[in-house]
Amino acid sequence: MDHPLQCRFCGYPVRHTFVDLGMSPLCQRHITAEQLNHMEPFYPLHAYLCERCFLVQLEEFVAPSAIFSEYAYFSSYSDSWVEHARKYCELMCERFRLGRHSRVVEIASNDGYLLQHFVAKSVPVLGVEPAANVAEVALRNGIRSVVKFFGTQTAHELAAEFGKPDLLLGNNVLAHVPDLNDFVAGMKLLLGEKGVITMEFPHLLELMQHNQFDTIYHEHFSYLSFATVTEVFRHHGLTLFDVETLPTHGGSLRIYGRHTEDGSKPVSARVRELHAVEERFGLRKVATYAAFAEQVRETKRALLTFLIDAKRAGKRIVAYGAPGKGNTLLNYCGIGTDFLDFTVDRNPHKQGKYTPGTHIPILHPDELIKARPDYVLILPWNLKEEILATVGRTPGLKARFVVPIPRVEIVA
Repeated sequence: MDHPLQCRFCGYPVRHTFVDLGMSPLCQRHITAEQLNHMEPFYPLHAYLCERCFLVQLEEFVAPSAIFSEYAYFSSYSDSWVEHARKYCELMCERFRLGRHSRVVEIASNDGYLLQHFVAKSVPVLGVEPAANVAEVALRNGIRSVVKFFGTQTAHELAAEFGKPDLLLGNNVLAHVPDLNDFVAGMKLLLGEKGVITMEFPHLLELMQHNQFDTIYHEHFSYLSFATVTEVFRHHGLTLFDVETLPTHGGSLRIYGRHTEDGSKPVSARVRELHAVEERFGLRKVATYAAFAEQVRETKRALLTFLIDAKRAGKRIVAYGAPGKGNTLLNYCGIGTDFLDFTVDRNPHKQGKYTPGTHIPILHPDELIKARPDYVLILPWNLKEEILATVGRTPGLKARFVVPIPRVEIVA
C-alpha cells in the first residue's frame, strides 16, 4: 500500500500482513443464471495486523449497506445454531433473572432465530437487523424488529423509543462492523444502568491455532482476540467482567460487558485466565502472526493435491453447503466445476444460484442422493458433526466426506 491503512480501532498506521488470500468476490453475493456471463467484482482479501493494538483487520472496500441490506444468510437453517440460541436464552434468564419486567435488545437479530426463545418466556424484545429481507421473516413470526444499522445514532433512537435494555446482545456481528468505535460507543449509550452486554464472535486464537483462514471474508472486517476486545470496550467505558469459550464457528468467545462504573458485577477469574492463555500463545507479539500465511498456503496445496488425485482416478466429487467460509476456500484455492460438479444447501434463497466467483451450481440437498458421488466436500466444516449425523446416514449415500479445515481429512 502506498498509504498505510489506518487501524479501525486505534488509528495507528497498519503495515504488517497477516495473510493475503488474493482477490475474491463478496461471499454472500450468489450469482443467478442471468449473471453468469456478466462481470463480477473481486476485491483484495488481504488481512493486516496493527502492531499497536493487535487488531487483525481488512481494508473496507464495500460499504456495509452494499453487503447487508439484502442478505442470503438465514440463521434458522442450522438446527444446531437454533439450539445454541435456545440454551443461551435459558442461561441468560436464569443468570440475570430476566422476565416480563426486563428488556432484551439483539443487534443483528437476523430472522428472529434467537429472540423467539425470549418471546416464548414473555420477555419483551426488540431486534435490530439491517437486512430488510431477513427482518421481514422475524416480523412475520411476531418478533418486534427494526431495519437499521447499529451505531450511536441508532442507539439514541432506540433508547428513546424502546427504553434501555437489561440485556444487549449481538452474535457474530462485532466482526462485521467497519466503524468499530461508533458501534461500541452505541452500546455504551443504549445499555441500561445495571445492564449486561453479551457478544459472541470467532476467537482469533482459535483461527490461528486451527488454521481457519476461510473465516476471513469481506463481510468480516475485524478478527478479534480477547485482549484487543477488552481494550476496545475499556476505551468506551465498558468493562468485560466474564468470558466463556464456545465450540461454535470453530471456536468462539462469549464476552460479558457492563458499564465500568457498575460495581455490582466483579471481574471473574475466567477473564484473567484467558488473558494469560493469549499472552502465552504470543498474541502480543508481531512475530507470532507472521507464521500463519505459510500454514494457509500448505492447506491449499494439500486440498488441491487430494482433488487432482481423486479426479484423475475418475471419482465424482460434490460439495455440501454454500457458506461464506466456503466461498473464501473455493476462490483462494481456485476450485470450480473442474473439481466439484455442484454443491447443495438447505437454504432455498441460495438454491438455483451459483457460488460467487467459482460459479458452482447450488442445488437442493435431494440432488446429493441422486448424484451418488464418491466424495462430498463439507464447506461449513464448523457444522461437521451435524452434517455427518444427518446427511452422512442417508440411506443409499455411500460417499466419503472430506473436511478441509484445519487439515484435509477423509471421513468414511
